[in-house]
Amino acid sequence: MKIYNTLTRRKEEFIPAVPQTARIYVCGATVYNFIHIGNGRPLVVFDTLRRYLEHKGYKVDYYTNFTDVDDKIILKANEEHVEASVISERYIKEALADYDGLNCLRATAYPKVTDEMDGIIAMIGRIIDNGYGYELDGSVFFDTAAKDDYGKLSGKNIKDQESGARVEVDERKKNAGDFVLWKPAKPGEPYWDSPWGRGRPGWHIECSQMIKHLIGDTADIHAGGSDLIFPHHENEIAQSEAANNAPLAKYWMHNGMIDFGGEKMSKSEGNFYTIRELAECYGYDVMRFYILSVHYRSPIAFTQESLRAAGNGLARLRNGYAALKEAAQEHGETAEPEDSDKAQRFVDDFERAMEDDLNTANAITAMFELVKYANANLSLVAVQRGAAALLGAMELMGGILGIKLVAEAEAADESAIEAILEERAKARADKDWKRSDELRDKLKAMGVAVKDTADGVKWYYDRG
Repeated sequence: MKIYNTLTRRKEEFIPAVPQTARIYVCGATVYNFIHIGNGRPLVVFDTLRRYLEHKGYKVDYYTNFTDVDDKIILKANEEHVEASVISERYIKEALADYDGLNCLRATAYPKVTDEMDGIIAMIGRIIDNGYGYELDGSVFFDTAAKDDYGKLSGKNIKDQESGARVEVDERKKNAGDFVLWKPAKPGEPYWDSPWGRGRPGWHIECSQMIKHLIGDTADIHAGGSDLIFPHHENEIAQSEAANNAPLAKYWMHNGMIDFGGEKMSKSEGNFYTIRELAECYGYDVMRFYILSVHYRSPIAFTQESLRAAGNGLARLRNGYAALKEAAQEHGETAEPEDSDKAQRFVDDFERAMEDDLNTANAITAMFELVKYANANLSLVAVQRGAAALLGAMELMGGILGIKLVAEAEAADESAIEAILEERAKARADKDWKRSDELRDKLKAMGVAVKDTADGVKWYYDRG
């Protein structure tokens, strides 16, 4: 599999440190509010990467963090007159509910900053001891001038950086681009004891320590949104290499932003829709499909129309899947080798797309091509005979993408159908033909046709 490595600015063959094992770290949310659709994109994209690698036989250790101490969390806590932990735990719970709604597999672990303080303090100490950090009035800064290759991820020259929105303003610093590793506590803020006094860590150091703790010196893949390339990921690299004398990650993957009105969507700017709000209007399944319908490195211009179009696209896939399922249930698994080969060709197209830098847009196209082929030819005996193989191909591709090919309501209906069929089978075994006919009529009212064959009961939706 080839992936685009932001660090080297080219596609590279993915070769992990340990064969068939992928250790992935994805930067997660700061939990002071519900997550928005921009937060959702890396969650969906890299969950799909994980699913594909597992499909290819990899053991995947997958981590995404929660920043649970931050200025915004503290501000919200003060407004509500509660501890900061009350705010963070509330929104961690809500974030996990949205992760589940988006059909993201649960991570191996969800590390939190507040659980990593001892390791963070120890890492800052190593950075100072190695000549890359300096203490000043209870604050500790990273000396960017001491790191010759600072800027290698973003391509930025630190000498060209000026104080401003992307660089922490503090006239005491040696260099304008120096960033804080530890900051002294202000009145009313949570704090931890350290060799430099009571305080809390800067934002960047947390992920460096979490990777060190959970994975080791070097992750196989470090991922997140492209807005994190500078300064967050650039600073992670600098401080991790300064502390550990080893690369932080071999591959760096970054998804493009979701734009809203020509601007990056962000909670701090107030120009955002939460995942929860959009789920109420369109459903989580549509949002996942929408995110994967564009290559992960490309930006997405967010519009209500694009979500409606995604909903229509997902409906076409689901309708095609339902038609194949009916055909498979009616005709059984009677495919000849050539029929299975046809289904495999769609899977091969799908995998070629995924192998080429996780091109989910082209992978979805392979699914649409399968549906197009089936819709155009389902009246042919050969296609009917191979419907089960085509159905299996769709299920495989949908599972890798995390796209549900049956809506939740319809899945619930199928559970009810199976229960009625079991009851009918018992009635027939007891020769209770009256009850058997009543249950057949009940299924017919639900739009379900039943055929009793020598191979058992076959059922399918009677959409005519």
